[in-house]
Amino acid sequence: MKNTKEIQPKDIWNDKKAVGLKEFILLHSQQQSEEQKLKNELLSIRFQLEDYIENDNYTDKLKIVDFVKMYLRLLNISQKKLAILFEMKDSNLHKYLVGERKLNASFVLKLSSFSHTPPEYWLRVEVKNELIEIIKEGSKTEKYQKYDYRNLLAVSAD
Repeated sequence: MKNTKEIQPKDIWNDKKAVGLKEFILLHSQQQSEEQKLKNELLSIRFQLEDYIENDNYTDKLKIVDFVKMYLRLLNISQKKLAILFEMKDSNLHKYLVGERKLNASFVLKLSSFSHTPPEYWLRVEVKNELIEIIKEGSKTEKYQKYDYRNLLAVSAD
């Protein structure tokens, strides 16, 4: 019978390999053009947006304004300049961003074009935030139990 040693996680991943990977990433990032670095940062925001939409966490609420501010900071532009780009008043833009005004197709398409993200992402953020509000109120979700298909089947069975 052979004496086989079980592979341990430290045999695969250790501090030396972690440092080597970190150095490789740093070297690679230093060789990127400014345009590529910007694209990577924009992708990072997009991934955060996707993660927020897909995450089942209904306690931490992020508004559309939170994501737009990430883009504005990265691109070093003001909300006022964005309003000009979107051909709207700054006050109207703010109302959409903080959720005081419901999103419409035109505004969503502007956000989508600006951020290079699918339009449905922005709508899904708004819907998720509406659900968070209902879930936080707790008792309101119970009133929707009457719409369970089983209630209809129970009536049909009678």
